[in-house]
Amino acid sequence: MPRHQRGKSSSSAPGGGSQRQLRVGELIRHAISDILSQGGVHDDTLSGHIITVPEVRMSPDLKLATVYVMPLGGHDTDAVIAALAHNKKFLRGEVAHRVNLKFAPDLRFRTDERFDEAERIEKLLRTPAVQKDLNHDSDDT
Repeated sequence: MPRHQRGKSSSSAPGGGSQRQLRVGELIRHAISDILSQGGVHDDTLSGHIITVPEVRMSPDLKLATVYVMPLGGHDTDAVIAALAHNKKFLRGEVAHRVNLKFAPDLRFRTDERFDEAERIEKLLRTPAVQKDLNHDSDDT
């Protein structure tokens, strides 16, 4: 009997990563969001900003978590990323207490670019050429 391979084709979920990676990423996202919203990190830069955590992507071995963050309004992103990186050890310890894993993952912070991309697409959709095509297509139906 052939063995079933557990590769990307059988264990991948639509969002990029296995079901376990997605579930653990979501648990870590909630934990970091709670820590930041409750003011658990004593840092002047972080306390002066409301920070959203839209996504956490886990490595296949669950030892590295890439945390995508965006300060409200998109201001001071570099300072917020630097402050989060400076407090990475504390955050990792807090995540380890809140999420039951064999190993606490190393945290890596990145700016979430999805908001900028969505704004760029909105601007494209509002251009006269696209509006003309959209109006032309609606006239045909």
